[in-house]
Amino acid sequence: MKIAVVGATGMVGTVMLKVLEERNLPITELIPVASERSAGKKLNYKGKEYTIVTLADAVSLKPDIALFSAGGDTSLEWAPKFAEVGTTVIDNSSAWRMDPTKKLVVPEINGAILTADDKIIANPNCSTIQLVMALAPLHKKYKMKRLVISTYQSVSGTGVKAVQQLDNEEAGIDGEMAYPHKIGRNALPHCDIFLENGYTKEEMKLVKEPKKILGDESFSVTATAVRIPTAGGHSEAVNVQFLNDFDLDEVRELLSATPGVIVQDDLANNVYPMPINAHNKDEVFVGRIRRDESQKNTLNLWIVADNLRKGAATNTVQIAEYLIAKNLV
Repeated sequence: MKIAVVGATGMVGTVMLKVLEERNLPITELIPVASERSAGKKLNYKGKEYTIVTLADAVSLKPDIALFSAGGDTSLEWAPKFAEVGTTVIDNSSAWRMDPTKKLVVPEINGAILTADDKIIANPNCSTIQLVMALAPLHKKYKMKRLVISTYQSVSGTGVKAVQQLDNEEAGIDGEMAYPHKIGRNALPHCDIFLENGYTKEEMKLVKEPKKILGDESFSVTATAVRIPTAGGHSEAVNVQFLNDFDLDEVRELLSATPGVIVQDDLANNVYPMPINAHNKDEVFVGRIRRDESQKNTLNLWIVADNLRKGAATNTVQIAEYLIAKNLV
């Protein structure tokens, strides 16, 4: 089992290697891949040194699986080249997510749609993954009608440059800016670029991706995505209107019984999900579960997850695990 990690030196790529090591995938050969300037450098995995190779070299090695986290342009150019030599690509960028010929996968929800013919598989947006993990069991039971989402997203979702900006601001250092404004002691209602409709690209991912993953266009979604000065972990305030009424205790039971979801909802003891506690964890945490008293059949939830783990690296590796377990590679 030859596995390539494309973008191995990046923020998500580094976490991918960590997750691969923790979950002990049956890798016989690891191929770390990065840009031309990183080629030839060494990288440590499971106590062994590996040499970083270029994309062209990696294609020639014909890996069984390639885990991509190197940006959309790289994915658009190189994923088909890997697929042509028989490699199954699991891509973490937005490049293929809404392509009707590609599957958008969260294994716990829709892994069963994968086949051996799927050579380019899309990993959803970080905010989408934690959202659908919590909502899939509720949608199945009560049928969603409308979602209103407000996100509180960590700077790590932007990348190393943004984390450095926050660190510089906290240290009083003038440095390179990842954002058009200061992020420390601030909140930017500006995740990704603005589109013609006034929404950001991140907000439109939240509108479109859940429908594709759940295989259902019948519910409507609106979103506001906000960047806040946390170093890791995304949070979401979600208001969901169902077609059918629900019982709050049953909602908690359904969520608690969902693999990969942990309910933290003990208000008497100030227990609720927080990004600081989700750090380095693979689960999605749900709390502040309460009825919206202004409208019938409507629920409020607070959903938190580590955006670099379940929101990116872990979900990518879980797709690889699913493919291996089902003999699809």
